[in-house]
Amino acid sequence: MLRLQSPLPDRYSKAAPEDLAEWIAAARAALGDRLLILGHHYQRDEVMRWADHRGDSFGLSRLAADSHQAEFVVFCGVHFMAESADILTADHQQVILPDLNAGCSMADMADIDEVEEAWEAIAAVTDIEQVVPVTYMNSSAALKAFVGRQGGSVCTSSNAKAVLTWALGQGNKVLFFPDQHLGRNTGYQLGFGAQDMRVWNPRLDLGGLAERDVKEATLLLWKGHCSVHQRFRPEHVSAFRAQYPDGIVVVHPECSHDVVEVADQVGSTDAIIKAVAAAPEGSIIGVGTEIHLVQRLDNESPGKTVVSLDPLVCPCSTMFRIDAPHLAWVLENLVEGTVVNRITVEADTAGWAKVALERMLAIT
Repeated sequence: MLRLQSPLPDRYSKAAPEDLAEWIAAARAALGDRLLILGHHYQRDEVMRWADHRGDSFGLSRLAADSHQAEFVVFCGVHFMAESADILTADHQQVILPDLNAGCSMADMADIDEVEEAWEAIAAVTDIEQVVPVTYMNSSAALKAFVGRQGGSVCTSSNAKAVLTWALGQGNKVLFFPDQHLGRNTGYQLGFGAQDMRVWNPRLDLGGLAERDVKEATLLLWKGHCSVHQRFRPEHVSAFRAQYPDGIVVVHPECSHDVVEVADQVGSTDAIIKAVAAAPEGSIIGVGTEIHLVQRLDNESPGKTVVSLDPLVCPCSTMFRIDAPHLAWVLENLVEGTVVNRITVEADTAGWAKVALERMLAIT
């Protein structure tokens, strides 16, 4: 998806960290409770230090919706998160993304045109009334609206099992997008095997499948992935266990299934945080998720050692675009009465996306 972020003025791009901190603090004070800054767990520390709330994408969006006094919601995350916040917040609230280039590579692996084409192709070979679409939270508002219109639901990494159970109670087949790994891991949780799942490649006719595959599969999994979580491999787990025989391995369900199989615990970002908190004093915990969260957990867990399973500690490159210069820039513009980088979702799309989100909340 093409997004255009203009280069920042030199005042911000060339500023010293201490100057940026001074400007952010001053703007924050000037805006008072008209401003709400949200920080996703994967944000760098120079941004997270200013967050009024930190959390996962949907949790932060719900907090924004509950913060009625805030006119300006600055979402330090990525584009789909800011869209969800705009969908849930009131008309008097404006959602701002500090850098428009902060997208999500996984979310961009499924766009609305591809999904609609897939839906038509599936309808041509099987009973589409028995197919329920489910989109992961890490997707555009347009995809959330699509599943809302088609009787499906959104899911998160923590409630995917409940949502897929519900979906299979509505029909006999699920089209799950955009993350194949979360879909596959949840399918195994539900007792399905590899023979019940097929990967749908949107770049190939009929997803690269034979008609029989489409008809027989219970779960059609979109060929998408998280660029960070797909990096983790079973050999990373083996190397950690060789170095720390008593260590604990905790990974995110966006990791591939062969990694999930050899982990001690698997869970969402919040579940990983809780797992570290619950680990005994002296524990060494190898975590399979984004490096900024891993480092923060290590810093905030005295008496425990938290390390990344990936020796190259690759950050989320799109989340990493949000930095102190961009935050200072949007806040100082707000003080001057100018709203930059506002994220808005068209009314019809927002309405159907909200249907899908509310359906998820009713399920879980």
